[in-house]
Amino acid sequence: MLKTRSELTAMRPAGKFVAGVLSSLRDVAKVGMTLQALDDHAHRMIADAGAHSVYLGYHPSFGAIPYPGVLCTSVNDAALHGLPSPYVLADGDVLSIDFAAQVQGWVADSAITFQVGTTTPEAQRLIETTERALYAGIAAAKVGGRMGDISAAIGDVGHQAGYGINTDFGGHGVGRTMHEDPHVPNDGRRRSGLKLQEGLVIAIEPWFMSGGNGYVVDDDGWTIRSTDGSLAAHFEHTVALTKDGPLVLTARD
Repeated sequence: MLKTRSELTAMRPAGKFVAGVLSSLRDVAKVGMTLQALDDHAHRMIADAGAHSVYLGYHPSFGAIPYPGVLCTSVNDAALHGLPSPYVLADGDVLSIDFAAQVQGWVADSAITFQVGTTTPEAQRLIETTERALYAGIAAAKVGGRMGDISAAIGDVGHQAGYGINTDFGGHGVGRTMHEDPHVPNDGRRRSGLKLQEGLVIAIEPWFMSGGNGYVVDDDGWTIRSTDGSLAAHFEHTVALTKDGPLVLTARD
């Protein structure tokens, strides 16, 4: 579970690659583009870099089918795990893109949410709040603290904004594979849970719904939507805990 300094150095190329793909997708996503076209764009970048998709063919117990793409693209009331499809992006759509890849044997995982075309106050408030929760969680990821410190920091931001928070899906350890221990809940109690140690690498990923905290799963067995049809947003970074503080491996700078 814990990585050495040399292993953290070896994880940097994966983080840089994942960050670059998401930045590129943010630039190319336009009104009139299909979700499949976005997936194809990412697929080409993976091939060009000699990287490896950890989504394509992934088949956990809850998935009705092996995952058919290299991105999770979730629109409006879809919060997580949206499949690539012929859906055409419309003006004002809220689009979440979740992307993970393996480079030189190490994995990085990250997600962004943004509005395509015309922005609206309701959507922007949700997006900005969810991103702020991500950075609150990162700031709390300190050696010597507890996992509950991260969870509570995320949850506090969401609760103060009045958003729905569901802890069934959350962050996770990252390393040689996409999902490692420990689980990183998006709500919790400070000074509780796993002790945070140097070398821990985790994906911190808040996802909030502008309505309640319930969700439903589409017939595809993957796409998670808000029960009440309200908008959802999702942000994620892969973060390494060091003695000098949290290091964001997927920073898009």
